[in-house]
Amino acid sequence: MQGDTDVMSIWSLVSGAGLVVQLVMLVLVLLSVMSWSMIFNRMRVIGRARRDGARFEERFWSGHDLASLYQDLRKNAAGQSGQEAIFMAGFQEYVRLSKSSRDADAVMEGAQRAMRVALQREQSRLYKTLPFLATVGSTSPYIGLFGTVWGIMNSFRALAHVSQATLAVVAPGIAEALVATAMGLFAAIPAVVAYNRFAAAAEALVGDCEVFAEEFSSVLHRQAHGRGGAQ
Repeated sequence: MQGDTDVMSIWSLVSGAGLVVQLVMLVLVLLSVMSWSMIFNRMRVIGRARRDGARFEERFWSGHDLASLYQDLRKNAAGQSGQEAIFMAGFQEYVRLSKSSRDADAVMEGAQRAMRVALQREQSRLYKTLPFLATVGSTSPYIGLFGTVWGIMNSFRALAHVSQATLAVVAPGIAEALVATAMGLFAAIPAVVAYNRFAAAAEALVGDCEVFAEEFSSVLHRQAHGRGGAQ
Protein backbone atom coordinates (compact mmCIF):
# COMPACT_ATOMS: atom_id res chain seq x y z
CA MET A 1 0.00 0.00 0.00
CA GLN A 2 2.81 2.34 0.93
CA GLY A 3 4.56 1.43 -2.32
CA ASP A 4 1.46 2.36 -4.36
CA THR A 5 1.26 5.71 -2.57
CA ASP A 6 4.90 6.45 -3.36
CA VAL A 7 4.38 5.58 -7.02
CA MET A 8 1.44 8.01 -7.26
CA SER A 9 3.15 10.88 -5.42
CA ILE A 10 3.58 14.11 -7.39
CA TRP A 11 7.35 13.83 -7.46
CA SER A 12 7.19 10.21 -8.63
CA LEU A 13 4.75 11.19 -11.38
CA VAL A 14 7.04 14.02 -12.55
CA SER A 15 10.27 12.01 -12.36
CA GLY A 16 8.66 9.00 -13.99
CA ALA A 17 7.21 10.91 -16.94
CA GLY A 18 8.68 10.64 -20.41
CA LEU A 19 11.29 13.06 -21.75
CA VAL A 20 8.84 15.11 -23.84
CA VAL A 21 6.37 15.43 -20.94
CA GLN A 22 9.20 16.44 -18.62
CA LEU A 23 10.31 19.12 -21.10
CA VAL A 24 6.73 20.40 -21.24
CA MET A 25 6.66 20.55 -17.44
CA LEU A 26 9.99 22.39 -17.37
CA VAL A 27 8.71 24.98 -19.86
CA LEU A 28 5.58 25.48 -17.76
CA VAL A 29 7.59 25.87 -14.57
CA LEU A 30 9.81 28.50 -16.24
CA LEU A 31 6.76 30.36 -17.57
CA SER A 32 5.17 30.27 -14.12
CA VAL A 33 8.33 31.61 -12.44
CA MET A 34 8.65 34.41 -15.02
CA SER A 35 4.96 35.26 -14.63
CA TRP A 36 5.20 35.55 -10.86
CA SER A 37 8.33 37.69 -11.20
CA MET A 38 6.48 40.06 -13.54
CA ILE A 39 3.39 40.03 -11.31
CA PHE A 40 5.39 41.22 -8.31
CA ASN A 41 7.17 43.79 -10.50
CA ARG A 42 3.85 45.13 -11.85
CA MET A 43 2.42 45.30 -8.32
CA ARG A 44 5.35 47.51 -7.34
CA VAL A 45 5.13 49.70 -10.47
CA ILE A 46 1.34 50.17 -10.32
CA GLY A 47 1.37 50.85 -6.59
CA ARG A 48 4.14 53.41 -6.92
CA ALA A 49 2.42 55.10 -9.88
CA ARG A 50 -0.75 55.54 -7.81
CA ARG A 51 1.11 57.00 -4.84
CA ASP A 52 3.34 59.30 -6.92
CA GLY A 53 0.42 60.53 -9.02
CA ALA A 54 -1.72 61.37 -6.01
CA ARG A 55 1.21 63.04 -4.22
CA PHE A 56 2.12 65.19 -7.25
CA GLU A 57 -1.45 66.29 -8.00
CA GLU A 58 -1.90 67.33 -4.37
CA ARG A 59 1.26 69.40 -4.64
CA PHE A 60 0.34 70.83 -8.06
CA TRP A 61 -3.10 71.98 -6.99
CA SER A 62 -1.91 73.37 -3.63
CA GLY A 63 -1.17 76.75 -5.24
CA HIS A 64 2.57 76.50 -5.88
CA ASP A 65 4.02 78.76 -8.55
CA LEU A 66 4.59 76.64 -11.65
CA ALA A 67 8.12 77.93 -12.23
CA SER A 68 9.11 77.15 -8.62
CA LEU A 69 7.54 73.72 -8.82
CA TYR A 70 9.41 73.05 -12.06
CA GLN A 71 12.74 74.09 -10.54
CA ASP A 72 12.15 71.91 -7.48
CA LEU A 73 11.34 68.88 -9.61
CA ARG A 74 14.40 69.41 -11.81
CA LYS A 75 16.60 68.69 -8.81
CA ASN A 76 15.24 65.13 -8.73
CA ALA A 77 14.65 64.50 -12.41
CA ALA A 78 15.59 60.80 -12.28
CA GLY A 79 12.68 58.38 -12.15
CA GLN A 80 9.94 60.88 -12.92
CA SER A 81 6.75 59.35 -14.24
CA GLY A 82 3.02 59.87 -14.56
CA GLN A 83 1.60 63.34 -14.04
CA GLU A 84 4.99 64.61 -12.88
CA ALA A 85 6.68 63.61 -16.14
CA ILE A 86 3.83 65.15 -18.16
CA PHE A 87 4.14 68.40 -16.22
CA MET A 88 7.92 68.53 -16.69
CA ALA A 89 7.72 67.84 -20.42
CA GLY A 90 4.90 70.32 -21.03
CA PHE A 91 6.26 73.15 -18.91
CA GLN A 92 9.82 72.75 -20.22
CA GLU A 93 8.60 73.01 -23.81
CA TYR A 94 6.28 75.90 -22.89
CA VAL A 95 9.16 77.89 -21.37
CA ARG A 96 11.50 77.10 -24.26
CA LEU A 97 9.03 78.15 -26.94
CA SER A 98 7.87 81.22 -25.01
CA LYS A 99 11.41 82.60 -25.22
CA SER A 100 11.55 82.30 -29.00
CA SER A 101 7.97 82.92 -30.12
CA ARG A 102 5.13 85.32 -29.33
CA ASP A 103 2.58 83.14 -31.06
CA ALA A 104 0.55 81.76 -28.14
CA ASP A 105 -1.08 79.08 -30.27
CA ALA A 106 2.29 77.82 -31.51
CA VAL A 107 3.61 77.73 -27.95
CA MET A 108 0.56 75.79 -26.75
CA GLU A 109 0.78 73.36 -29.65
CA GLY A 110 4.41 72.60 -28.83
CA ALA A 111 3.68 72.15 -25.11
CA GLN A 112 0.74 69.84 -25.81
CA ARG A 113 2.83 67.82 -28.23
CA ALA A 114 5.49 67.33 -25.57
CA MET A 115 2.84 66.23 -23.06
CA ARG A 116 1.40 63.73 -25.54
CA VAL A 117 4.85 62.19 -25.97
CA ALA A 118 5.27 61.94 -22.18
CA LEU A 119 1.81 60.39 -21.93
CA GLN A 120 2.71 57.78 -24.55
CA ARG A 121 5.87 56.90 -22.62
CA GLU A 122 3.86 56.54 -19.41
CA GLN A 123 1.34 54.33 -21.18
CA SER A 124 4.13 52.08 -22.51
CA ARG A 125 5.67 51.87 -19.04
CA LEU A 126 2.40 50.89 -17.35
CA TYR A 127 1.48 48.27 -19.97
CA LYS A 128 4.99 46.78 -20.12
CA THR A 129 5.08 42.96 -19.66
CA LEU A 130 1.27 42.70 -19.75
CA PRO A 131 1.38 41.08 -23.23
CA PHE A 132 3.65 38.37 -21.77
CA LEU A 133 1.14 37.64 -18.99
CA ALA A 134 -1.65 37.46 -21.57
CA THR A 135 0.42 35.06 -23.67
CA VAL A 136 1.17 32.80 -20.69
CA GLY A 137 -2.48 32.86 -19.64
CA SER A 138 -3.72 31.89 -23.08
CA THR A 139 -1.09 29.36 -24.16
CA SER A 140 -0.10 27.51 -20.96
CA PRO A 141 -3.23 25.29 -20.87
CA TYR A 142 -2.54 24.24 -24.45
CA ILE A 143 1.12 23.50 -23.70
CA GLY A 144 0.02 21.40 -20.73
CA LEU A 145 -2.60 19.69 -22.87
CA PHE A 146 0.06 18.82 -25.42
CA GLY A 147 2.10 17.13 -22.68
CA THR A 148 -0.97 15.24 -21.50
CA VAL A 149 -1.89 14.01 -24.98
CA TRP A 150 1.71 12.95 -25.60
CA GLY A 151 1.88 11.11 -22.25
CA ILE A 152 -1.44 9.31 -22.77
CA MET A 153 -0.40 8.34 -26.28
CA ASN A 154 2.78 6.75 -24.93
CA SER A 155 0.81 5.01 -22.19
CA PHE A 156 -1.44 3.34 -24.73
CA ARG A 157 1.56 2.39 -26.85
CA ALA A 158 3.07 0.72 -23.79
CA LEU A 159 -0.12 -1.31 -23.35
CA ALA A 160 0.65 -3.08 -26.62
CA HIS A 161 3.51 -4.88 -24.86
CA VAL A 162 1.39 -6.02 -21.90
CA SER A 163 -0.56 -9.27 -22.07
CA GLN A 164 -3.23 -8.15 -19.60
CA ALA A 165 -4.25 -4.48 -19.37
CA THR A 166 -5.51 -3.48 -15.92
CA LEU A 167 -6.22 -0.15 -14.26
CA ALA A 168 -3.09 -0.57 -12.14
CA VAL A 169 -1.01 -0.73 -15.31
CA VAL A 170 -2.69 2.21 -17.08
CA ALA A 171 -3.27 4.60 -14.15
CA PRO A 172 0.34 5.70 -13.46
CA GLY A 173 0.95 6.65 -17.09
CA ILE A 174 -2.28 8.64 -17.34
CA ALA A 175 -1.62 10.34 -14.00
CA GLU A 176 1.87 11.36 -15.20
CA ALA A 177 0.34 12.86 -18.29
CA LEU A 178 -2.36 14.76 -16.38
CA VAL A 179 0.27 16.45 -14.24
CA ALA A 180 1.23 18.46 -17.34
CA THR A 181 -2.32 19.80 -17.67
CA ALA A 182 -2.40 20.68 -13.98
CA MET A 183 0.88 22.57 -14.32
CA GLY A 184 -0.44 24.39 -17.37
CA LEU A 185 -3.46 25.58 -15.39
CA PHE A 186 -1.21 26.47 -12.45
CA ALA A 187 0.79 28.77 -14.75
CA ALA A 188 -2.22 30.17 -16.63
CA ILE A 189 -4.69 31.08 -13.88
CA PRO A 190 -2.49 33.58 -11.96
CA ALA A 191 -1.33 35.11 -15.26
CA VAL A 192 -4.90 35.69 -16.46
CA VAL A 193 -6.03 37.14 -13.12
CA ALA A 194 -2.97 39.41 -12.95
CA TYR A 195 -3.37 40.56 -16.55
CA ASN A 196 -7.00 41.57 -16.04
CA ARG A 197 -6.22 43.35 -12.78
CA PHE A 198 -3.14 45.22 -14.06
CA ALA A 199 -4.73 46.12 -17.40
CA ALA A 200 -7.66 47.74 -15.57
CA ALA A 201 -5.29 49.55 -13.18
CA ALA A 202 -3.08 50.78 -16.03
CA GLU A 203 -6.10 52.03 -17.97
CA ALA A 204 -7.29 53.97 -14.93
CA LEU A 205 -3.85 55.50 -14.37
CA VAL A 206 -3.52 56.50 -18.03
CA GLY A 207 -6.98 58.08 -17.76
CA ASP A 208 -5.82 60.10 -14.75
CA CYS A 209 -2.78 61.28 -16.72
CA GLU A 210 -4.97 62.29 -19.67
CA VAL A 211 -7.25 64.31 -17.37
CA PHE A 212 -4.24 66.01 -15.78
CA ALA A 213 -2.76 66.82 -19.21
CA GLU A 214 -6.03 68.50 -20.22
CA GLU A 215 -6.21 70.46 -16.97
CA PHE A 216 -2.57 71.51 -17.23
CA SER A 217 -3.13 72.58 -20.84
CA SER A 218 -5.92 74.88 -19.63
CA VAL A 219 -3.55 76.41 -17.07
CA LEU A 220 -0.86 76.98 -19.69
CA HIS A 221 -3.43 78.31 -22.14
CA ARG A 222 -4.43 81.01 -19.66
CA GLN A 223 -0.78 81.91 -19.11
CA ALA A 224 0.01 81.92 -22.82
CA HIS A 225 -2.83 84.28 -23.58
CA GLY A 226 -2.04 86.52 -20.61
CA ARG A 227 -5.29 85.98 -18.79
CA GLY A 228 -4.07 85.94 -15.25
CA GLY A 229 -2.40 83.59 -12.80
CA ALA A 230 -1.35 80.06 -13.31
CA GLN A 231 -3.92 78.43 -11.07
